[in-house]
Amino acid sequence: MRVYVVIILQFIIWSGYTLIEWISKHDQLIYKVIMFFVFFYLAFLIGNHVTKSKRKTLFITVLSLVIYTSIHFTMTQFIH
Repeated sequence: MRVYVVIILQFIIWSGYTLIEWISKHDQLIYKVIMFFVFFYLAFLIGNHVTKSKRKTLFITVLSLVIYTSIHFTMTQFIH
């Protein structure tokens, strides 16, 4: 059950990242990369707080990022 909670919370974090990236579309690439790592660290911290396992948290964080990215790119292909 904790894994599902972490994935849902991380989807919310990735959605927030997507929104902020869309708002700051004129920023330089380096700032977007830094912002990505800040959001990744935030997702990792929240996941680690819930699961209490760094190894499991890293796996869940990468998995949620891959799932969210694939869904995001699939949906943007249908829109454009």
